[in-house]
Amino acid sequence: MSRAASAPDFGHVEHWVFDLDNTLYPPEARLFDQIEVRMTAWVMQALGVLRDEADRLRQHYWEVYGTTLAGLMAEHGVDPGPYLTEVHDISFDALVPDPALRAAIARLPGRKLVYTNACTPYAERVLEARGLSGLFDGVFGVEHAGFRPKPERAAFEAVFAQGGVMPERAAMFEDDARNLAAPHAMGMRTVHVAPAPAPAPHIHHHTDDLADFVARLTG
Repeated sequence: MSRAASAPDFGHVEHWVFDLDNTLYPPEARLFDQIEVRMTAWVMQALGVLRDEADRLRQHYWEVYGTTLAGLMAEHGVDPGPYLTEVHDISFDALVPDPALRAAIARLPGRKLVYTNACTPYAERVLEARGLSGLFDGVFGVEHAGFRPKPERAAFEAVFAQGGVMPERAAMFEDDARNLAAPHAMGMRTVHVAPAPAPAPHIHHHTDDLADFVARLTG
């Protein structure tokens, strides 16, 4: 169940920022399983390594740089465009529309944005499969941050500047707890969306049911 969402906690919020993967759809859809397979294959081909080493590097880059792509760019000068196109060329058959989530987000006062470490074309395909197209005022991908990934504060600052987000009047919904540290430091209300809580001082709320949590904010 969700930790109790108190509407007054969000009474000042005018900008609602949502992560995409495992946030606007449930982790049971396992889209990232497909993406990881394609990432590993891409690393194998680009770096000329075997599968086990490619898997190790993929995880290492994620831990050190925030994303596999950021590590590949930093250590190997990889061109992000072809990489993003290739690894996000997956099936969306596991996704189904969520009318309750759409209705809950639509009722939020103010502007609604999506910000993902993936690319925008992929994000738009996910939103379409979830029945959320046309709901958000802006959809921002890693390309809008100059390919700097969350959790880097500079990445958030770049996207928020483009999206006109005032952090002190904004909330961030995100499944990766580490990606909420910078928004918290910038003055945002933070909501961890995940099956299990990750208690940390930079997390204000946790929920395992985003639609229910958001719906209760507007009564």
